[in-house]
Amino acid sequence: MKNLLLIFMLAVVVASCGSNADKVITIFVSHSGTAQANGTEKEPFAHLEDAVKHAVELRAEDQNFSIEINVLPGDYYLEHAIHITPALNGLTIKGAGADQVRIKGSEVLDLNWDSFNENIFVTTVDENLDFDQLIVNGTPQILARYPNYDESSQYWQGSAPDAISKERIATWKKPEGAYFHALHGGKWGGFHFEIAGVNEDGTAILEGGQQNNRGSKPHEEFRMVENVFEELDSPGEWFLDTDAHKLYYWPADTTTLKTSKIEVAVLKDLIQVIGTLDNPVKDISISGMTFQHTKRTFMEEFEPLLRSDWSIYRGGVLYFEGTENCLVKDNEFTNLGGNVIMVSKYNKGLNVTGNHIYENGASAVSFIGDPSAVRSPSFNYGQFVPFSEMDTIAGPKNELYPRDCVVEDNLIHRIGRTEKQTAGVEIAMAMDITVRHNSIYDVPRAGINIGDGTWGGHILEFNDVFNTVLETHDHGSFNSWGRDRFWHPKRQIMDSLTTAHPEMYTWDAVKTTIIRNNRFRCDHGWDIDLDDGSSNYHIYDNLMLNNGLKLREGFNRVAENNIIVNNSLHPHVWFANSQDVFKHNIVADAYQDVGLQGWGKELDYNLFPNEVTMMKSQIYDRDLNSTFGDPKFKDPANLDFSVADDSPALKIGFKNFPMDQFGVQKESFKKRAKTPEVPVLKDPSEKESSPIVAWLRNNIKSVESPQEQSAYGLNSAEGVIVLRIWNASPAVKNDGIKKGDVILQADGKPVKNIQDFFTINVENTTDEMELVIMRNQSEKTINIKTN
Repeated sequence: MKNLLLIFMLAVVVASCGSNADKVITIFVSHSGTAQANGTEKEPFAHLEDAVKHAVELRAEDQNFSIEINVLPGDYYLEHAIHITPALNGLTIKGAGADQVRIKGSEVLDLNWDSFNENIFVTTVDENLDFDQLIVNGTPQILARYPNYDESSQYWQGSAPDAISKERIATWKKPEGAYFHALHGGKWGGFHFEIAGVNEDGTAILEGGQQNNRGSKPHEEFRMVENVFEELDSPGEWFLDTDAHKLYYWPADTTTLKTSKIEVAVLKDLIQVIGTLDNPVKDISISGMTFQHTKRTFMEEFEPLLRSDWSIYRGGVLYFEGTENCLVKDNEFTNLGGNVIMVSKYNKGLNVTGNHIYENGASAVSFIGDPSAVRSPSFNYGQFVPFSEMDTIAGPKNELYPRDCVVEDNLIHRIGRTEKQTAGVEIAMAMDITVRHNSIYDVPRAGINIGDGTWGGHILEFNDVFNTVLETHDHGSFNSWGRDRFWHPKRQIMDSLTTAHPEMYTWDAVKTTIIRNNRFRCDHGWDIDLDDGSSNYHIYDNLMLNNGLKLREGFNRVAENNIIVNNSLHPHVWFANSQDVFKHNIVADAYQDVGLQGWGKELDYNLFPNEVTMMKSQIYDRDLNSTFGDPKFKDPANLDFSVADDSPALKIGFKNFPMDQFGVQKESFKKRAKTPEVPVLKDPSEKESSPIVAWLRNNIKSVESPQEQSAYGLNSAEGVIVLRIWNASPAVKNDGIKKGDVILQADGKPVKNIQDFFTINVENTTDEMELVIMRNQSEKTINIKTN
């Protein structure tokens, strides 16, 4: 009876009307609440956990109303993660604003400090405390490390080859418990280990390394070690002796410990929303709060994401599994130890919008399906399922994957502060995920990553993604893999499979993924990198500011109406029947092709910077309707790369697209968000003066100086020098061209420079060509194959 009366009293708070199903009960939470609170505005709960518990009790009495938990300004320290189940469908947790409400996974300590030496102070802590983040006056401090923290250093904010050398380990009283961090040998992400002991030879016994799905030795140079007492040697560093329960800290000069607020991270997650496929949690809204201070998770259990290079900890500060139509809006997430938002297995209709996510240990937003939904999955680069044993049905096997979710208008930066195989948005084993109007920058690896082709349908639009791949290598501002059922580590097997079953790539990439109206800039990889096997993409109306578009082995990639500033298309090891299309694009260089079996379905109607770069493609009977010239960008100094009305780009079908809609749209975010560095445009005429370009996979350049004339014994400073050969090139086989040859004539016509040579190549309609070359300072006539 008492509970029913309380329901009535609370319902009156929100003057609801209509049926009971339309009524809302508001429960209040305030940091000034008391133990006798009942959740009303006059007697609010002091703890968010109590409000959620009370909501469960109310729902047990009656299901016919919605519940809103109104969190008033203040700091709220959780004792354990909040669990939201289907019993709370329709629950809203609404803070007074992210600048006023802070939900924390930390605990405030009341400490008595003593001097340990001239710089370091020490205090005793509770024997049950175990933490790896120390926060002083709201600022995270540095766990004792070598080398010392240096924000200007590219890798680990300070790295050293001797991080765990025998000589250094010998100076530590207790190496056990130290953390060793190193980049992957190829800088494809990173590894993390705990030192479990020391071998007889003085080397470390390491446990861990499960965080990367492409095995390698730890990088020999880019290494860092932390959690070592002897390395506590600079301001801001600290160390916890878990045996003696002693906390050591070297405060900054401006820190007065007696009056400082000391917090330590004790939880690794804060809110878990968990239902099932048959009984999902529905219509949960979380908004208007800041989430702070959780433990790092790099040593948790990781799982491989199929055959991508990723392994991931399936957890997050906000965790969603088995949910429908939930909302995460207008929150701030900062100084969190691991993944921020994890969307695991079955989720439908989740909307993540208007959030500020920064200074966190791992990825920002991750959509990770369950491998049980994948037909004939493989879990490492070198693994595969024989075709005779393969499930050949298209699409997912069950419903345990995210779909129809949106990530929109979020400001994401400085993530991956600990883990390096991370992304602003990670998508794996999912379908129909929309990523729109986000600004993502200052990250160690990809801004947006799609780990596989299962099952496509994603839309990436109006994002601003730059300053990426800052601590790794061989990646992109956008990166994807497509090592799906058709993919095989041995190309000849993969080629025979896809020739026999040309539709095979659609078994997993059942829907086309669209990348449109984005701005990308990557200075340490590609602007857009579709890596191994990525298939079924439509890429259009994108501005790429630095390193261009890479399309590695895959099928049915259509790239059109893109602007590639200072770079070009990078076609890598295309299949003979790739069905790739590249048209109506503006490029600033010749195609950077590597190991192609074919040139796709259509490469045409593109704008090149000059005739030489265009002719390089026309040799292969591509780009016959393309043209060259100055694109006449309107205002590149202010990142407006739309073209003028008299631009030659418009004649080949290019159409301008908006230059003022990239990234966040929320006004408060637009004021604080960075934008990419303005590129300095290359001068197209410089490419004509001394280009080194590829011809039939060989590198050639024009003779252009008296010194070269003398070196090669030429009568004049004219001709084309063969700088490097590719042994499999048709022009090299059967005693063809050699490194150091200078081509003087082709098909009976003089060759003064590369432009002359390419013109003759384009005019040649046969598979053969007669060349007069200078070899060892003697003229010689040879016949070569061109196909």
